[in-house]
Amino acid sequence: MATISDFSKERKFQAVIKNTSRLTPENTDEVREIVIEVKDPEFHCSVNQSFGVLVASNGEFGNAYHHRLYSVADLPESGDNRTRLTMLVKRCYYIDDFNGEKYSGIASNYLCDRKEGDLITITGPHSLPFEVPEDHTANLILIGMGTGIAPFRAFIKHIYKNIPDWQGQVRLFYGARSGLELLYLNDQDGDLTNYYDKDTFEAFHALSPRPHMGDPIAIDQALITRASEIVHLLSLSNTYIYVAGFKNIKENLDKTFAKILGSKEKWETRKAELIAGRKWAEIIY
Repeated sequence: MATISDFSKERKFQAVIKNTSRLTPENTDEVREIVIEVKDPEFHCSVNQSFGVLVASNGEFGNAYHHRLYSVADLPESGDNRTRLTMLVKRCYYIDDFNGEKYSGIASNYLCDRKEGDLITITGPHSLPFEVPEDHTANLILIGMGTGIAPFRAFIKHIYKNIPDWQGQVRLFYGARSGLELLYLNDQDGDLTNYYDKDTFEAFHALSPRPHMGDPIAIDQALITRASEIVHLLSLSNTYIYVAGFKNIKENLDKTFAKILGSKEKWETRKAELIAGRKWAEIIY
């Protein structure tokens, strides 16, 4: 699996913040949608790519810059030698395992604090493992957690706007701590609900049963409720599974798919087939 150090910082571009808005209510974790514009004809970015953000940092190892990747969260807009991109940023903090101190995430806090008109430095574009299948009858099981919805939002909008002959089934399983944090699937910013009338698209929510007590998001339960359909989709040779989310989702998904298919061995065999056929892809952070 690629790490952040594998992505080059050599191609750098200046981008201006065109808009920044908070998507989540004040009493929840802050997630912002930030629109940036790159005024450089050499920069091009598509829905199956990401870009990096460079933040000046005086780290303990003397690093001059902190590098963080972000997925394209909407269809890029290009014209007049300019490209506009949308990104999702969650203001993050972490607890030092040694001293127990709470520290601010470097890139996330930097970006959440930016104002309209500010300049930032970006890198890329960089490839994502999620690609639209050439077979437009292919089926897609998309599993996103938190800001992991970003690449799938762009992905889904691209399919239903730019591929008129798409026939495959698209199933989006999206996890959040509460209904207030269901980005793009709520009353305020629910643009993904525009596709609910499509014959091929369905979205399913997975929420924490007690969001204020830190209970895990029940992505397994959301999948199990659709077990019969998932079994059917996994019996087909043109089904893809794409995953974006926290690192602890991997073990949970393996257990859930094993339960759905009836045994650990059956799932390990099917997953190996998906990986070998380049029909399993993941972004884990």
